Amino acid sequence: MRTGLLWSCLLLSLGTGCTSRYPPLNPAPGLPPPVRLDFKPPVDRLLTESVRATRTLQREGQREVRDEAAFTTETRFTPSDGGWRVTQSVRTPRQAHDGQDVPSLSGAVLERFTLRLQLAADGTFVKLVGAEAAQEALRQVAPEATGVPGLPEVERFFSPEALEIRTRREWEAKYAGLLQRNLVEGQRTWAVDSVDVNGQERAFILERTVQGTRLTAFGDAVVMTLQCLDALPPKAPAELRAAWAEAGSPELAKGLTCEGEQVVTWARFIPVRRLLKVKAVEAGTTLTLTTESQAEALQEEGP
Repeated sequence: MRTGLLWSCLLLSLGTGCTSRYPPLNPAPGLPPPVRLDFKPPVDRLLTESVRATRTLQREGQREVRDEAAFTTETRFTPSDGGWRVTQSVRTPRQAHDGQDVPSLSGAVLERFTLRLQLAADGTFVKLVGAEAAQEALRQVAPEATGVPGLPEVERFFSPEALEIRTRREWEAKYAGLLQRNLVEGQRTWAVDSVDVNGQERAFILERTVQGTRLTAFGDAVVMTLQCLDALPPKAPAELRAAWAEAGSPELAKGLTCEGEQVVTWARFIPVRRLLKVKAVEAGTTLTLTTESQAEALQEEGP
């Protein structure tokens, strides 16, 4: 792990376009009836999630290095501007290196500002709101010219432009192509994501396959398995090619693999669980990054 830096795919768990990207699909004969995953989040109720990650780095001829990060997020969805304003705060961030707790500059920043993003009515990402608040929080934690180790890197991480790009990418990696459509067993959807390997962002296509439904503590949910594609298939579906093109047609990291599961309730939008294990091998270095988020509680309705 980079010193004092939590991974972007954990920090912001939750276009400009305001309509659903893909039309609903009709089920093929003989398949179970579809489940429509509409974007209907709980209104002004606090959703608490636990978020954790483990990152192992193995360089040829060297011992394995293991880093861990964990924190709790509190998220609220409020109707705003014809869509939704999402606010998210972080509590009790913890970071460890080879089993020993270490100070986390980025964790201290996260505790001092609230992430705010604007979504369209259908759940499409629109923009980040007040991204400058992260830099102000950083100045409170580490005033200029303090010589804090890792400060320049964290400054770049929390710059408004980088924060906007990362937030959009992470939201779309989780939900693009899923919301406001009918989903049937065996159906696949795609999104483009990336992981840092040796200081370089390596892109991959995340493929989600609908496995069916499951009853959870938060209601009936759609269950999807996750895997990575390191190249476009020779006969890639048009939807896959469109997702890749909309992400800028990035070069895909060869040999990158992943596996995981995503569970989202469909009567109302609650991200129940998401587990993703990514493995990348490059130039004698093997990186394994396991990230998991789990819904813990939803605030009850007031009187």
